[in-house]
Amino acid sequence: MNQLSNNYNLEERTAKFGENVIGFCSNIKQDAITRPLIGQLIRSGTSIGANYMEANGASSKRDFGNKIFICKKEAQETKHWLRMMAKCLPERKEEIRKLWQEAQELTMIFQKITTSLRNKNNN
Repeated sequence: MNQLSNNYNLEERTAKFGENVIGFCSNIKQDAITRPLIGQLIRSGTSIGANYMEANGASSKRDFGNKIFICKKEAQETKHWLRMMAKCLPERKEEIRKLWQEAQELTMIFQKITTSLRNKNNN
């Protein structure tokens, strides 16, 4: 599978994002400030893919919509923790910016899915 088609495979894309967050966090020197931020960032960043997997196995359309909405919320939360990391690690701002951009794109994708589901249910 080429890289372009991976962009449209949300299961792979969200898993890769979680892996990238783990990779980023594994290279951070832990102290009283970074330790809790690392934990929060890993939880929210990897939760996006986990919730997407749950959405794919949803028991109903409503359950699917709820799980997708959680994906969006986790992506938004991840952007917050990345912003906090940028404050702690200004020397890694470019790497953080790339992760933030992917979290933003995932947020927009999941927002589009939830909006489409809502519009379909209202018709």
